[in-house]
Amino acid sequence: MTSLRYRRAPSLALAALLLLLPRSAEAQAPVESAASAPAATPDRPSYDVSLRADADGSHWTGRQTVSFRNASRTPLRSVDVRLWGNGTDGCGAPGEPSPVRVSGVVGGTPRPLAVGCSALTIDLSAPLPYQARTSVSFDLAITVPDRVHRFGRDGAYRYLGNALPLLSVRDARGRHLDPDVGFGESFYTLAGDFRVVLDHPDSLVVPATGSTARHAGAPGRTVSSSVAHGVRDFAWAAGPFRSRTVTTPGGVRLNAYWTATTSPEGVAVDLKAAVGSVDEFGRRFGRYPYGELDLVMSDALDDFGSMEFPGLVLLWTEPEGSAVVHEIAHQWFYGIVGNDQFSAPWLDESFAQYANQSFYRDDAAGCWEDQGEWPSDTAALTRDMGYYADGRRSEYVRVVYMRGACALHDLERVLGGPAMAAVLRGHVRDHWLGVATTADFKRAAQAATAKDLGPFWTEHRIF
Repeated sequence: MTSLRYRRAPSLALAALLLLLPRSAEAQAPVESAASAPAATPDRPSYDVSLRADADGSHWTGRQTVSFRNASRTPLRSVDVRLWGNGTDGCGAPGEPSPVRVSGVVGGTPRPLAVGCSALTIDLSAPLPYQARTSVSFDLAITVPDRVHRFGRDGAYRYLGNALPLLSVRDARGRHLDPDVGFGESFYTLAGDFRVVLDHPDSLVVPATGSTARHAGAPGRTVSSSVAHGVRDFAWAAGPFRSRTVTTPGGVRLNAYWTATTSPEGVAVDLKAAVGSVDEFGRRFGRYPYGELDLVMSDALDDFGSMEFPGLVLLWTEPEGSAVVHEIAHQWFYGIVGNDQFSAPWLDESFAQYANQSFYRDDAAGCWEDQGEWPSDTAALTRDMGYYADGRRSEYVRVVYMRGACALHDLERVLGGPAMAAVLRGHVRDHWLGVATTADFKRAAQAATAKDLGPFWTEHRIF
């Protein structure tokens, strides 16, 4: 994922950078074998959410239930729920509580909030055996922060990305309770199913992840019900958006939403690029599985940029367009093929930027050499977000986006175009709605050539 901005023109991209119903998760989830490493758990999550908005969509209240299976042979005694919406504000202040608040937990006993009030551990009512299912539920209150952000507001428009609590992952490396470092992403979730019912005033147009049906609610209100299968998160927006729907030649429904001040030329540019890229990426990497995709555009997101969520992308759009192609590429890299974004941010950002440059047919010959020296002796493509947060934020874009994309172009020159295309398509197929690691990708690339890629990984610092 990204909160940065990319356009076709390299000069615009670099300037912005330096500013720092398809397949279900149930069918795709891997089954742990006796000889395998501990499986990621809890898996096969199913989220059922019902929320009611106030008059302008600034406050949402209701209840959320999440059911899940224990994929580990060790009984599961607790689960961790991430309240990523609290990542920026933490535990709040007197009179200003955290934006996302949970209460009334059923199915377990909550511990005190941790990691800046972005992590809630719930001790289950009883240990959950291997392959058994259970659920927890809680009251949920969301207040949209007063800032222009992926979880924030822009005039009359509200953006609710990272607002819903999500199950954290436990795997061979243990519990994942990494912090939100304030830039990039720290997310790591397993694909699941969502049913989200949003009760809101008629005046609010509500784009959302998944397929959405709308019907009349109480007088002056509309109920928008969204269903999404095999996604890692759920996002929505609310406001007096203008809208238009088009269907790509490949059959993907694109729902465009934009604010009153967004450039009509920019909307047209974004739609054209979206139509072309979602179909091209479907041919290259595997058909887009969610049927429809919402494009939410605003000209007021300049301090934030753009951000992708499953089935919905938030775009800073000006007359020349936005980062729409990069964000759509993320539907495959992190959306379909998941990764631990805290420990391996290059696996989605480098891949999305490579796909973006490939779509625009950018001349990438020699781009690795054009990068010049590494920004430091310790820099590497496979550093985690903790490394960048420790006083090295200036390296993040230069390495993860720029060098990462160039490394993949360089690998394409080593393997050859057809072989690289086959590697990427196989990478997506083999980890469809699952989770990939750097080691997985290195194995797939090595299998495509008789050349020893060891020197390549060393030169490009892919460890």
